[in-house]
Amino acid sequence: MSETTAEVAVDVDTVFKIFPGEDEVRALDGVSVGIRRNEFFTLLGPSGCGKTTLLRIIAGFEPPSAGALRLDGQDISRLPPDKRPINTVFQNYALFPHMSVARNIAFGLEMLGKPRKEVNETVDRMLKLVQMEALKTRKVSALSGGQQQRVALARALAPHPKVLLLDEPLSALDLKLRKEMQIELKRLQHETGITFIFVTHDQEEALTMSDRIAVMRSGKILQIGSPKDIYQRPAERFVANFIGESNFLDGTLSGGTVTLKAGGTFAVTPPEGVADGPVSVLVRPEHASVRPGTPGEGELAATIRTVVYSGDATTLHLDLPTGEVFKAKMSNLAGNGMVLPEEGDAAVLTIAPGAVTVLRD
Repeated sequence: MSETTAEVAVDVDTVFKIFPGEDEVRALDGVSVGIRRNEFFTLLGPSGCGKTTLLRIIAGFEPPSAGALRLDGQDISRLPPDKRPINTVFQNYALFPHMSVARNIAFGLEMLGKPRKEVNETVDRMLKLVQMEALKTRKVSALSGGQQQRVALARALAPHPKVLLLDEPLSALDLKLRKEMQIELKRLQHETGITFIFVTHDQEEALTMSDRIAVMRSGKILQIGSPKDIYQRPAERFVANFIGESNFLDGTLSGGTVTLKAGGTFAVTPPEGVADGPVSVLVRPEHASVRPGTPGEGELAATIRTVVYSGDATTLHLDLPTGEVFKAKMSNLAGNGMVLPEEGDAAVLTIAPGAVTVLRD
């Protein structure tokens, strides 16, 4: 990995997790990743990919079958959960409904034997951090879902752990509150300077909050990078398809150019290990435009299948002469003078320079 030892907070080194039995399950298959200090790191993938299992191993709730787990350079693979400076926020929050907000936050500090004065000061500081001072004495059972989540975060952050693990904590919230809490979580991570490791299957959550993302499938990490890198330069088809909307087209790679089966030649930087010859390429819907007329050099002929207006954008589904279907998404900015073909019309598809990405299948 490119990170230096000094940068890494959590070092996952060739970790396997095998659940034995008649139908043996290899939940993690040699996972290695260095998670940096003070970063918001997200494990992203579909259900059953191994992301929650990895989180549980970092927390100490599951032992690895093989491999090592280090925190600040020290092997903690066999250290029990209560001995690790790591806290977890669960999907169901795991709060005490009969206790007040303040008592819930204080509970973990009291279990650690902290002096009463320190407990009270920390509780007040956490309430201010999560903007819940006015609800200090209210019972948790009387709070909304979003308020309960803030209490759960305050309780987990109160001992100032080195690492905070978050296991799909937004999944039970409605869409509006979920979006608000995405910004709130990022603010909390920035203000506390604690390493956050976040598990989700939601691509928007990952793109919105993360400094880096690890995309997982079948117990393996397929790609690690910034949200921009993962979105704009996915290394393989699964990553491209899982993150955002995608068009996949057939082409032929030759050196630094790819010629699409549907027409047009584009400069590309192929991933390491991809040889010249037939390839699959990605084009994001927003990186293409559509107009009436006859295609010129580098443009593609198409026929409009459907036109869908959605307020800020119009999405067009186009049939290409190759039998491939292409989705283009165009902004509806006021006064942009855009004239769109209608369903059934012949059209011209233009792909933006630099928008074609060669994939590893």
